[in-house]
Amino acid sequence: MIRYISKSLIGAAFAAVALAAAAHAEPTKPECLAGAKPGGGFDLTCRLAANALLETKQISEPMAVTYMEGGVGAVAYNHVIGKRGKDANLITAASSGSALLIAQGKFGKYDETAVRWLGALGADYGVLVVAADSPYKTLGELVEAYKASPADFSIAGGGAVGSQDWMKGSLLAKAAGRDPKSMRYVALEGGGAVLTALEGGHVKVGSGDAAEMVKHHVAGKVRILAVMAQDRLPGELAGVPTAREQGFDIDWPIWRGYYVGKDVSDADYDWWVQAFQKVAATQEFAKERQARGLFEFTLLGKDFQDRVKADVVRFKVLAKEAGM
Repeated sequence: MIRYISKSLIGAAFAAVALAAAAHAEPTKPECLAGAKPGGGFDLTCRLAANALLETKQISEPMAVTYMEGGVGAVAYNHVIGKRGKDANLITAASSGSALLIAQGKFGKYDETAVRWLGALGADYGVLVVAADSPYKTLGELVEAYKASPADFSIAGGGAVGSQDWMKGSLLAKAAGRDPKSMRYVALEGGGAVLTALEGGHVKVGSGDAAEMVKHHVAGKVRILAVMAQDRLPGELAGVPTAREQGFDIDWPIWRGYYVGKDVSDADYDWWVQAFQKVAATQEFAKERQARGLFEFTLLGKDFQDRVKADVVRFKVLAKEAGM
């Protein structure tokens, strides 16, 4: 039997094939949205992707970085959901702080399922720090002293009550069996102010990030008592024990990642995931990550989506326990 296929059907078939191929092609106008002013963590995260993707030839055109400040990423989150849910050219920077704010309901009516989480390409880690002349040499000594007299300990962080630094301080209070709500927390403008307060003797404990504290630790200006990572960090922090090593179940990775709109196609989503996977395996990317003070932390696709959802659940519990 001979069947005749019309030219229109052949044309439609070719069009379908071309459309499928286009869906897997690289973005024509790659863009990363940073939900804050230039110079902060979201900017760093966007530029990490922009430089690495171009250097490893995953994209042939430079990635534009645009800025949309407001609500520590909340305005950008709502913008992507409301205006650019199908835009496969756009990735948006996020961090574990984004998951924390979502858990606290600070991203408006939307939860973590309102976007598609692509992956994390690096992380910093929380640390607890004391002044160089502090009598406390280990986390255990600090916890015991705090347990005995919490009112004597002021804990400084580079963020408001409910921020990541506040949460890290609350983990110290919990480890000492004390109510985080009664913690004497001093909210300062960034890690630099925390270091100044520690060195000046104005506070007893600093809650911060490894990348911003390590140089001062090495210089002997402050002492990092514990890193909030599952394993010791490499390089200049290799000699600092984790909280886990010292008997405390405390982890606080500050991952740097990305998401796309909820209605981006599976094919386009998969292209970004595969591009990140290729990037993460290169020496060029390792150098880009190190230059930005980040440590290895790669989670992609479904693994990353699962991690974000788990973080939101964990942060809800922490926030409830802390009375937030």
